[in-house]
Amino acid sequence: MRRLRRIKILATLGPASSDLAMIRRLFEAGADLFRINMSHTPHDKMRELVATIRNVESSYGRPIGILVDLQGPKLRLGSFAEGAIQLQNGQTFTLDSDKTPGDATRVQLPHPEILAALRPGHALLLDDGKVRLIAEETSKEHAVTRVVVGGKMSDRKGRQPARHRPAGLGDDAQGPRRPRGRPRHRRRLDRAVLRAARRRRDRG
Repeated sequence: MRRLRRIKILATLGPASSDLAMIRRLFEAGADLFRINMSHTPHDKMRELVATIRNVESSYGRPIGILVDLQGPKLRLGSFAEGAIQLQNGQTFTLDSDKTPGDATRVQLPHPEILAALRPGHALLLDDGKVRLIAEETSKEHAVTRVVVGGKMSDRKGRQPARHRPAGLGDDAQGPRRPRGRPRHRRRLDRAVLRAARRRRDRG
């Protein structure tokens, strides 16, 4: 099967498009490479998908690309006494170093390097960008913020800087780690992309 075009078509695999029959249909419809989103795919499932794609590739005798989308490092908030809260637009909300479970007014940010780097005017995104805060008062122990876009917050939600990125962002202890060596399934991948890379060495 030969395709006389310069443009490549990328298909993202998900719950409804991860079996052999569907991957064959997507390939026959024109997909040149398949994206696997590791934010929602366990490693065992990823290996299964890779094997399935390579099976289709072998049966058609045409190379198929596989792109693995890595989430990148994510920094997480602490826990809440009641498990979750609702942040309202315009309210004040404090991020601090206190390990005490949080409430509707504050929560722990267990990353002292972030608190040290924050400055008034820095924007912060919580829960993958659904909630937005602006820092108003900052110190090494806490940051008083104003809620610009409110929403529900629950235990261990991730946060990322939106703009005016604070310097010295470290690795998240719960984030992905670069594996040593090259596991067998990695040798069968074509590309890996890392979202939210913060340092030059994250891209290597």
